[in-house]
Amino acid sequence: MSAPTALPLRPATQQPVLLSIVAASCGGVLVGDDLEVLGITHDSRSVVAGDVFVALSGERFDGSAFIESALKAGAIAVLTDEHGQSVAAAADVPHIVVSDVRAVLGKAASRVYGDPANNLSLIGITGTNGKTTTAYMVDAALRAAGKKTGLIGTITTTIDGQNIDSIRTTPEATDLYALLGVMAERGVEAVVMEVSSHALVMGRVGGLIFDVMGFTNLTQDHLDFHKSMDEYFQAKAMAFTPEHARSGVVVLTADASQPWSTKLIDQASIPLTVIAPAGLLDGDHVATLTAARGDAHGQSAVLALAGSSLEVTTPMLGSWNVRNAALAIELAVQVGVAGELASIGVGSLVAVPGRLERITSAHSDIEAFVDYAHTPDAVERVVAELRVIAGARRLVTVIGCGGDRDSTKRSLMGAAAARLSDVVVITDDNPRSEDPAAIRAEVMAGAASVDHEVSLTEVADRRLAIQQAIDLAQPDGVVAVLGKGHESGQEVASVVTAFDDRLVVTHLLGGAQ
Repeated sequence: MSAPTALPLRPATQQPVLLSIVAASCGGVLVGDDLEVLGITHDSRSVVAGDVFVALSGERFDGSAFIESALKAGAIAVLTDEHGQSVAAAADVPHIVVSDVRAVLGKAASRVYGDPANNLSLIGITGTNGKTTTAYMVDAALRAAGKKTGLIGTITTTIDGQNIDSIRTTPEATDLYALLGVMAERGVEAVVMEVSSHALVMGRVGGLIFDVMGFTNLTQDHLDFHKSMDEYFQAKAMAFTPEHARSGVVVLTADASQPWSTKLIDQASIPLTVIAPAGLLDGDHVATLTAARGDAHGQSAVLALAGSSLEVTTPMLGSWNVRNAALAIELAVQVGVAGELASIGVGSLVAVPGRLERITSAHSDIEAFVDYAHTPDAVERVVAELRVIAGARRLVTVIGCGGDRDSTKRSLMGAAAARLSDVVVITDDNPRSEDPAAIRAEVMAGAASVDHEVSLTEVADRRLAIQQAIDLAQPDGVVAVLGKGHESGQEVASVVTAFDDRLVVTHLLGGAQ
């Protein structure tokens, strides 16, 4: 794949659109001249001449405060609410007035960029854990069927194999529709997209109707934003309504996520296929997953639906990945890919960056694994998997927790790491604007609370923490470095510096060239 390209991209062959047409698409009132516009953006720093500037207000910024700078940069019109109307009127610029900018932004952006989703098959994936891996698997299944694909998610965005750095899991609506326009322009046929709960609540996917939406699981995360698990669930459930998807596929498992999956099955207002272990649920639209088995070389199972069965295999570690693989296959099938081809494609995906990524060196007998696990459930699953791999060998886990996020999960993550590890090294993750020592103390308290003999140590500097973990794992132990996965930077005191767990581990194991 090619080197990353800067966002945001826009279609090269964009056709002008009248403001009156944009206003009609989002139920707005046009005040002023009916000009032709070429683009739309919510970020005054990304304005291109001929744009509509969206005065979108967030938690920290008032969008109307940037109208003047957007106009100086070349914007010729404004989309705003009543709050920003006076600013736009004072600037004597055409403006579209709506009651809720965020609620209609997707529809407006879609119209500006020529409704690109109409020419694409859209596959969405939501859930707490497993979105990225499942998205990569679906992409592999589609490519095995010869389709040109687009992928939008946490790690990267790709357009027919071209890598573009991702800023967030689901882009803001203006960037998203421009990106879909580029994909359609370049001949992409199907787009796989991770859909976060934030994106659903904040209208980033407004106006999009996915052909099929997949659900991986729901466990604790983002309670700084959603305030309760039920509120978090309701955000995810929005994806399983006719406003967002035509059909859905839900994974049902016999674990802590089961009540939420069951609730979604009951509440969804679109046709569903449910993937479940044999005996857990019966029905015409239930695909059973049986004979699941796995080892250090991967996982396999049999997926059966409507009298036919299919072998599901993945070389990826993690018992949960056979469920991700089954979900990916079913999602691909629902957009027209033959099951056998989908299975071949999924089975060809060897790894996903920063997802239980194994790192070894000719200079050491230690096995190291880097994983993005940043929820209590994910930490517990990964450590349990590595406990099996380690066997009698020492398992040393490096963990921290992000700042300015759900603080209630910190002690739970510490406890999850400690239950099956021999040693836990508590360090900084992305403290952001919070006091790193206070975050570490919360993680340490959770780790110290478990009824299990485990050695606990605290090393603030993440590089030194990884070095100590490797030292403690000598001569042939297993090291788990959790929390950041694919990330290439660490945010401390709101400053991001280059830091990639995978590169650091490779170097410290002696594998750097």
